[in-house]
Amino acid sequence: MDRTVDVRARRGYDELIADRRGIFDAPHYRGQVEAIADAIVKALRRGNKVLWMGNGGSAAEAQHMAAELSGRFLRDRPGLYSEALSVNTSALTAIGNDFGYDYVFARQIEAFVQPGDVVIGLTTSGSSKNISLALEEAKRRQALTVAFTGNGGGDAGRIADLVLLGPDGYSAIVQEVHQTMAHIVCDLVEQRMIFEV
Repeated sequence: MDRTVDVRARRGYDELIADRRGIFDAPHYRGQVEAIADAIVKALRRGNKVLWMGNGGSAAEAQHMAAELSGRFLRDRPGLYSEALSVNTSALTAIGNDFGYDYVFARQIEAFVQPGDVVIGLTTSGSSKNISLALEEAKRRQALTVAFTGNGGGDAGRIADLVLLGPDGYSAIVQEVHQTMAHIVCDLVEQRMIFEV
């Protein structure tokens, strides 16, 4: 395999910080974050659940955000029904073995999702097939679908009802935006669940 050294490989602190300047200031984030938080609050108040999914670093973020809602973010309050679909290794490996990795989330959605649930897929490229197939299955089951994506949105961005569109760039940059914006979503959800009747 050709492992050509990328010209970005040897850069200093100032250049690395420059990559991140301004990425949180894009005006479109506010509307996207507010819409996602509103959808989650409406679902939870109806007794529905929030399911998160992603691959690799995005799987870790999905687990992190599910825990922020099911446990707590900043305030003591009742737990909120929020889970990540990447945590059950028996399910992941059985489905991957029997149906193929593309279906590891879609099959769980087929089993768990009810109308009115919120299904959130995180994919920095928007082109993770298992995320796109899962979002399609969630829509068939009348769930509200959300994609946290980047690099133009890809298939996941076209499928989802709501999109948090991160910047163009390599995965780490997009994931940093996803984590920041998802934390804001969790904070807004928590506030609204506590302070708004």
